[in-house]
Amino acid sequence: MATNDFARPPSGATGVLILASGEVIWGRGFGAAGHAVGEVCFNTAMTGYQEIMTDPSYARQIVTFTFPHIGNVGVNEEDVEADTPHAIGCVVREDVTAPSNFRSVGRFDDWLAKNGRIGISGVDTRALTRKVRLQGAPNAVIAHDPDGKFDMDALLAAARDWSGLEGLDLAKDVTREETGGWNDGPWQLGQGFGIGPSDGPHVVAIDYGSKKNILRRLVNAGARVTVVPANATFEQIMALEPAGVFLSNGPGDPAATGEYAVPVIKQLLDADVPIFGICLGHQLLGLAAGAKTAKMFQGHRGANHPVQRLSDGRVEITSMNHGFAVDADSLPEGMVSTHTSLFDGTLCGIELTGKKAFGVQYHPEASPGPMDSDYLFEKFVGGMQ
Repeated sequence: MATNDFARPPSGATGVLILASGEVIWGRGFGAAGHAVGEVCFNTAMTGYQEIMTDPSYARQIVTFTFPHIGNVGVNEEDVEADTPHAIGCVVREDVTAPSNFRSVGRFDDWLAKNGRIGISGVDTRALTRKVRLQGAPNAVIAHDPDGKFDMDALLAAARDWSGLEGLDLAKDVTREETGGWNDGPWQLGQGFGIGPSDGPHVVAIDYGSKKNILRRLVNAGARVTVVPANATFEQIMALEPAGVFLSNGPGDPAATGEYAVPVIKQLLDADVPIFGICLGHQLLGLAAGAKTAKMFQGHRGANHPVQRLSDGRVEITSMNHGFAVDADSLPEGMVSTHTSLFDGTLCGIELTGKKAFGVQYHPEASPGPMDSDYLFEKFVGGMQ
């Protein structure tokens, strides 16, 4: 359903997306009833909607899927990056159909309802994506009422009153609360998840909102992994005797999370601990070494983003999910750019000279794919041996 009159939903409309600008996009609601406020973004991946919805980096975001057929392979208990969805809602073109996949254990819309997440179908997602591309990622409210009754003024006020992602520390909302071991390796059909090694370099992963598959790829590279909360101190981390420290992905503004994360990372750098950061972890590493971060106009989200490795010119097709980036013009002495986006030239990788410390903006674990950048886990773990 297209944009329509503010007060009157068209016939059959049970879902609505209200942008802070006042623009209203009607559709058919599915999943949970209710409303939620967040930032509208779009994702260009053709597969992996369950992984996307459960990625903690999508906290407080409404995902517009550019691929029209979302939900058609149902859901299962293995293709998740966290125990519950973190995206607050999704916008799709076609209605969710009955699942058609031998691994499915349920419907996508039922899964959303069970987890309190809202969906809207019947939307011209091409037009919405174009709007985000040209005008930036807007704040909005997504709402679903089976009877099609909405308090439009209250919903618009909620969209306009929300502060937005800039300045928000969301890592504290998605991190684990306790330190614990991680032993799962990558999943294989008919075998399930692998089992981690009993020896090998010990990696302490700081959980700012880590995807499970990142931890699995560390295990696959030969590491023993212990996961600590986002607010773990330098002393707590070093008491675990790490051979290296991993800085995970996560949601929100890196400058806000950096209030407590950056001092710890600075101490780790001073102690010459090998460090590898992904996404938010990459941004926090940049801040700790003296660079700056900034909110992007529309962000990068999808599984088909070309990134050039500057050392040899090789182009990697990567998975991305970020709305902030390290400012390439702010790199201090001793930090070099290693990768760059071929879409818009933004910085996608950094390395600290004289240190075993590097980070990438994109997601080399890339669940469900592509796997062009998996070598980075080997580089990190191999560098500790």
